Amino acid sequence: MGAAMRRIHVGNALSAFGLGFTVPYLYVYVAQVRDLGAATAGLVLAVFAVAALVVLPFAGRAIVRRGPLPVLLAALATAAVGSLSLGLAKNAVTVLLSAAVLGAGQAVMQPALATMIVDCSTTETRSRAFALQFFLQNLGLGVGGLIGGHLVDASRAASFTLLFAIEAAIFVLLVVLMSTVRVPHAPKIEDGAPQSGRASWKQLLGNRAMVQLCVLGFVLFFACYGQFESGLSAFGVEAAGISTSTLGTALAANTAMIVVAQFAVLKFVERRRRSRVIAAVGLIWAVAWAVAGYAGLGHDSKAMAAAAFVSTYALFGLGEAMLSPTLAPLVADLAPTGMAGQYNSAFALVKQLALAVGPAVGGPLAASLPAPYVVTFLLFSLGITVLAVRLGRRLTPAQNQPSHARSLVVAQGGPATEPASARA
Repeated sequence: MGAAMRRIHVGNALSAFGLGFTVPYLYVYVAQVRDLGAATAGLVLAVFAVAALVVLPFAGRAIVRRGPLPVLLAALATAAVGSLSLGLAKNAVTVLLSAAVLGAGQAVMQPALATMIVDCSTTETRSRAFALQFFLQNLGLGVGGLIGGHLVDASRAASFTLLFAIEAAIFVLLVVLMSTVRVPHAPKIEDGAPQSGRASWKQLLGNRAMVQLCVLGFVLFFACYGQFESGLSAFGVEAAGISTSTLGTALAANTAMIVVAQFAVLKFVERRRRSRVIAAVGLIWAVAWAVAGYAGLGHDSKAMAAAAFVSTYALFGLGEAMLSPTLAPLVADLAPTGMAGQYNSAFALVKQLALAVGPAVGGPLAASLPAPYVVTFLLFSLGITVLAVRLGRRLTPAQNQPSHARSLVVAQGGPATEPASARA
């Protein structure tokens, strides 16, 4: 990695650390420490999702026009203001406004950082760059949550104020660090590409492969990430009868699997068609849901139920490790030159929609109808496999398996250069 990529990865890790530092304790902070009640705490979590949905449609165009670095710096400054004000807020209005500002800043960071990775990488290095990003994000979230949990005390509001102040300081530090990044190249929009915001969205929606990838992405995030902290945990507690400590162990197993498997599966992923990798993830997650069903509906002992439930989260982690070097590079390779920011923001918007809808659907369904819940999301996982196979038919060889396409070019005596779409 060059100096620019190293700083980008540090930025990814620190931003994830800041997120893990505070988000797990938002509910306790709002509902109990500030004594604003469960309803307000729920609204705060909803505001994060709404803020992301509002700003992401504009973030992509801003990244295309201004470049990812200025947009990232603005997002970091916004998040710092939101975090500090949230730590000082004492009534419902200021808490909700602060959460909106913080949520908007954090949402824009994702596509901005992803676009910087695209600009600082090539087709050969992009999968590894995004795999490392995902690894560092999970590491940052885990370490942040661990340290934050030891700093807070529900009986002292000042401990939470300190927590949010530290998060704000991290974002300010990132502003200083990221302002030193020098992106090697800034691709220009191709001739004939749309210049206005409405035209660029129309052009994106006209890209059938990208539309299919967005549909696939929605199902992926809805059936996995959108269930972690709502439906799947409710199913485990209500149907499987697991304890909260076992739930914590399951979440730790998910992170551990990602940390252990991320680079072990990287070579396997790089040598396969991306559509087939995603299809395999759908099958792995279908097995995970079947194991979850056994934990909640067919177990003979609490020990077996706990072991099956922990295995479910570990299997989800294996699928996530396979997706991290696959999805983001594919989005970049589908984007026309200079439009990577727009495409990254669109995919982030789809992710946020899935994360907003997933808990709203999964939580009540898991609590009231555990058996239909498991069957429903097992079918969703199989649907991922079907959608991935269909997507593969729309991808060019260079988009679906860049390593194989490069090998063919070299074997035929041509230059091993990147296709124009990959340089996006």
